[in-house]
Amino acid sequence: MTLNNVDHQDLTVAVAHGAAHGDAVNQVLLFPNEFEAAQRDYPILFRHDDRGGFYAVALLGLDRDDNLFLTPDGHWQASYVPAVRQRGPFGPTADGQGVQLDLDDPRVGTGGEPLYLPHGGTAPYLTHIEAVLSVIREGQAINAPLFAAWEAAQLLRPTTIEIDLGDGQTCTIEGIFVIAEDRLDALDADALASLHRSCALRAAFMALASLDNMPRLIERRRQRHGG
Repeated sequence: MTLNNVDHQDLTVAVAHGAAHGDAVNQVLLFPNEFEAAQRDYPILFRHDDRGGFYAVALLGLDRDDNLFLTPDGHWQASYVPAVRQRGPFGPTADGQGVQLDLDDPRVGTGGEPLYLPHGGTAPYLTHIEAVLSVIREGQAINAPLFAAWEAAQLLRPTTIEIDLGDGQTCTIEGIFVIAEDRLDALDADALASLHRSCALRAAFMALASLDNMPRLIERRRQRHGG
């Protein structure tokens, strides 16, 4: 359903996260224009899609369907929530110019945030959602060019991450790629300039820095599940 301030003047949407809303996942899609914000909280990894292209994920947990940032009372404990989880029951219209809402979502009409002001203007929450959808739209546009630039510079390295969780427990994350730090350090001046002009260089450094969050993610799991 496409929103407007006449038919949906009194509509509210609760801001909540939880398994019922699809948030109980250990990885979530991430776009390149989110890397700077996301790298403060999550390891950023890369995968192949079904057509052989690349996409980024924020690693949220070390066990299947286990989001270590999700609390039982519906909060997401991080400084940044990835855009595809921030958008909640909203999505873009077919022409990309408006906002659609899934009226069947349990967060709709449950005494949450208003979408419109009393006199018809857009309420802060809907303004925020419009910004989130803009992040997704822009991210989709820059995704392929960024990965093409990285591939041309041979910055993506396939790897397997093996983690000792303690008490004989291990976690293996397969089928992933990371930024190859040695290759990034060895780039010549022309490659550096080309990557810098396309903003791919900064994104590579952000993704590389994000791997420092792995020990903190392991500690989150230990605190929640023991080990």
